[in-house]
Amino acid sequence: MPAWLTTRNLVIGLVAAGATALTLGLRTAGAADVAVFAGSALALAGLAALVGEGTEQLGRRLGPRATGVLQSGLGNLPEFFIGIFALRAGLLDVVRAALVGSILANTLLVLGLAFIAGGLRHGPQRFGTDQTRLMSTLLVLAVAALAIPSIAAAPGGPAEGHAVELSVVVCVVLLVVFLASIPFSIAGSVGPTEDPGMGEASWPLPLAIGALVVAGLAAVFVSDWFVASLRPAMGALGMSETFAGFVVVAIAGNAVENVVGVQAMLANKGDLAISVILNSSLQVALALAPILVFASLFIGGGTLTLVVSPLLVAALALATLLAAMVVIDGESTWLEGLALVGLYVILAASLWWGPPIG
Repeated sequence: MPAWLTTRNLVIGLVAAGATALTLGLRTAGAADVAVFAGSALALAGLAALVGEGTEQLGRRLGPRATGVLQSGLGNLPEFFIGIFALRAGLLDVVRAALVGSILANTLLVLGLAFIAGGLRHGPQRFGTDQTRLMSTLLVLAVAALAIPSIAAAPGGPAEGHAVELSVVVCVVLLVVFLASIPFSIAGSVGPTEDPGMGEASWPLPLAIGALVVAGLAAVFVSDWFVASLRPAMGALGMSETFAGFVVVAIAGNAVENVVGVQAMLANKGDLAISVILNSSLQVALALAPILVFASLFIGGGTLTLVVSPLLVAALALATLLAAMVVIDGESTWLEGLALVGLYVILAASLWWGPPIG
């Protein structure tokens, strides 16, 4: 067996290929929507993990910050495809909740799990405060920008009746900030990165690129299957549209951050973990959300705006401030991680009840 083919790589590849083939078989056989939904969710997680592995291999030629940007960007591909197909299906509330859920799943759930895992193994862990402070500041600013349309376009607000126009303005600003933030995110990241594979042999370059291409193409089809089965499956399970987007859709697209972030903290590589996790939230807020808003103007299914419920606005504000307070000192403990995960569970539980998907 080649030195670069590890047990982990093999398992990820088998899960991604097997779950994709299983989902295709279930759809062909006319299986229940819940079964197709479960299979496609597993396939998306496997494909996202495969994207993460391929990106990690490319990133070994870069620094930890650039690697984090690359992994976060490509790791959000499943979320992008899910969003596009959900927009075509008219599931606007699911998309809005999924965007908020992706940000909070990273800043609360994934970051919390990484802190717990790393803290229990190594005790208090430290990471670069300057870069962390920059990402935390950008994240707070991005979340504030996302919250403004919900407040301004509310009944009696100055932008009432103009939610689409205000959302477009906000999206333009967010994209400009995103493009300007890239040089800062990768500054000082020249040369080989810390080895997140902990001594494993690197993949050949054609293999890494090929894995990314194949996983990306497969994610397009699986995302379509996932969204097609989402409405009937969630209806059968009695979930609300908001819960489905906030928890199910968001977590299904966050496999890369789950795996890489926790693994990096276990290996005591705090800079890499924080870069991957916070960059993913930043890219959702600054890039993915605006791109989906603009896409909704052309693909049909309804126009997506940045107006969300007051609960989601409050959740964004509280969670982002808590995450910023936790990471800004450059040190993490397992107890801080437990607090982050606990807040995520509370928010998820509060969204279980609501209008179900009909």
